Amino acid sequence: MITTQALLSPKDDRQFFDRELSWLSFNERVLWQAKLPANPIGEKLRFISISASNLDEFLMVRLAGMYQLQMRGYHRMPETDDQISVLLEAIEEKVSFLLSEQQQAEKQVLEELRLHDCEILGRQDLTGAQSSWLESWYEKNLLPLLSPTTIDPRHPFPFIQNRGQGLLIEMAKGTKKLQKVLILLPSNTPRFILLPPADSAKDSLSFVRAETAIMAFLDKIYPGFRVRQSGMFRLLRDSDVEIDDEATDLISQFESALRKRRRGNAVSLIVSRDLSKSARNFLKSQFDLTDNQVFISSGLVGAGDFSEIIDHLPASLLYEKYTPRFPQRIVDFKGDCFAAIRNKDIIVHHPYESFDVVVRFLEQAARDPDVLAIRQTLYRTTPQSPIAKALVEAAENGKTVMALIELKARFDEENNIQLARMLERAGAQVAYGITDLKVHSKLTHITRRENGVLCSYVHCGTGNYHPFTAKIYTDLSFFTCDEKICTDIWQVFNFLTSYVPPQKLNKLVMSPTHIKEWLYEAIDSEISNAQQGLPARIWIKTNAVVDRQLIERLYHASQAGVQIDLCVRGICCLRPQIKGLSENIRVWSVIGRFLEHGRIYAFANGEEFGKSRTKVYIGSADLMPRNLYRRVEVLVPLENKTVRKQVLSQVLEALYLDKKNSWDLKPDGSYTKLDNEADGLLSAHEYFMQNPSLSGQGSLAPKSIDENEPDSMSQGSPKSARNSHSI
Repeated sequence: MITTQALLSPKDDRQFFDRELSWLSFNERVLWQAKLPANPIGEKLRFISISASNLDEFLMVRLAGMYQLQMRGYHRMPETDDQISVLLEAIEEKVSFLLSEQQQAEKQVLEELRLHDCEILGRQDLTGAQSSWLESWYEKNLLPLLSPTTIDPRHPFPFIQNRGQGLLIEMAKGTKKLQKVLILLPSNTPRFILLPPADSAKDSLSFVRAETAIMAFLDKIYPGFRVRQSGMFRLLRDSDVEIDDEATDLISQFESALRKRRRGNAVSLIVSRDLSKSARNFLKSQFDLTDNQVFISSGLVGAGDFSEIIDHLPASLLYEKYTPRFPQRIVDFKGDCFAAIRNKDIIVHHPYESFDVVVRFLEQAARDPDVLAIRQTLYRTTPQSPIAKALVEAAENGKTVMALIELKARFDEENNIQLARMLERAGAQVAYGITDLKVHSKLTHITRRENGVLCSYVHCGTGNYHPFTAKIYTDLSFFTCDEKICTDIWQVFNFLTSYVPPQKLNKLVMSPTHIKEWLYEAIDSEISNAQQGLPARIWIKTNAVVDRQLIERLYHASQAGVQIDLCVRGICCLRPQIKGLSENIRVWSVIGRFLEHGRIYAFANGEEFGKSRTKVYIGSADLMPRNLYRRVEVLVPLENKTVRKQVLSQVLEALYLDKKNSWDLKPDGSYTKLDNEADGLLSAHEYFMQNPSLSGQGSLAPKSIDENEPDSMSQGSPKSARNSHSI
């Protein structure tokens, strides 16, 4: 059994885990993927890179926010009343632990790569031919981009922007005193330089780090100098963006704020172990940091850069390539998305089913002369995305295109600014959201003229309109032409542009106005059913459970006898399995080849779970205060029997039975996972890759399947696939 660090002692009577420590626990589970023997070596390196990038974002945003509170005179966290100084000490200790674990995993993975003829070379490892090639490459591709700074009274310490990393060198010429030299690594050049193989007959990969090349040929910048010591450092700054929502030119405001982000207060410094103590103290004083904000690394400073190597690795060191299925339902209608949706609602499960369905839906709308208007929310995508290109094409074809672009999507602001300008040039109407609210819902509304009458088609997703992340995030795309749902979504778009909230929605539930109250009612209904002896069960799949009032409601439900299953990928502040409080609540996290991202809310509603009365909703809202009170979110009901059966009997069932990727949350905040790598343990990811989804099978569906029975199991169901020992 594998176990992560606990967050609380067994005797601690607190009812909630801390949000920040729970997030760090999630990153610990991500890092564990780099240690699991069953994972391919290249994928282990990818998980190290992901965990390092995750940690960077945590330090730049969450930890920076706590330092800001301290600077403003706060002593306790506003939402939880926890003492900030005590919490900071625990966080800094956990960050140090994660960095240590990351470096150990890095060392092991690099050793494994070396056994497969892939290695990162030091200067002393280079052959004469490799050294000559590297020198030539360095002179042409890296040296012209370097701006070395010799630090003295006339050349003060330069400004280092956010995520800046480079070399600090102490050197001297002859008998003169030591000088400190700073050489920053350019952010627009590779960190890892691929060398030509030393043996042309051997299939091998050799890399040199950019800093190795700089030090190898330092005499081209400082001829005749003697290096006493050198080492790498990486600086992270506060990355919060403050925007005046009343500004007359919101894009200009964001561009200005993004420039300020690069100059935010320093929050964390990572230095290589080979830097001397005096050099570390020098950097610490230059950035005005405390000892607790400086972390020493024995591995690669900036381990997120390992992602550069992965693209060069042979397929044998990575997951076997997977090609998403294209839903047969669309093929049955000769690729006509509108005809397929008119026939019956469809739900597409990414990445097992291709995101091309969503792209085709929009491309068809852009070119269809009967389509008059397209409305879409865009949270994270790129100007180069086929989604963006389809919207441009639609606008250029004379259709009314309204794009709601959320500029406040953290770290995607610059992409979204470019996207907004591109769409406006094409003639689209672009809106930027609502004051004090972030638009997080993923919606498309298409108006089409059919037989002289206007009708609507909609897409509601749990993930972003981003073709790349759709290949690695597990999400759901729901398509319908249900008149009431389409009307509701039109009202949501009307709210996003007119700022007039809907008076009444037919079927959808929207935040910040209704989702919390709707969840309360659904939970209270299950409590009432349990008290009456009726079936009572709550099944929620989400990325985070943070809101304390909702957690308390779930505690009440557990105490009333309601069975509660929470599949929570990341942060969970709820303490499960505590007698008298939460003994009927199971919480687990699925971490594997794909990133769990879809949100599903299901309630038994007085009947056996999975029967016709079970309420099933999907959306992009997590159980966090920001999703419930400060974002525009939408939950959409699934009412079609085939769609419901797919979600209840395939998606939720496989996640519930997964024993290969699941980490169970314990009362002390630790997570446990089976370390048994034997065959037979069910992996939800492998199951979905191997089995077609029910909604998309179309004419290929076995005729024995009765779609009128929502609780019946389809062929190849998770129950039939599981090993008897994995129940």
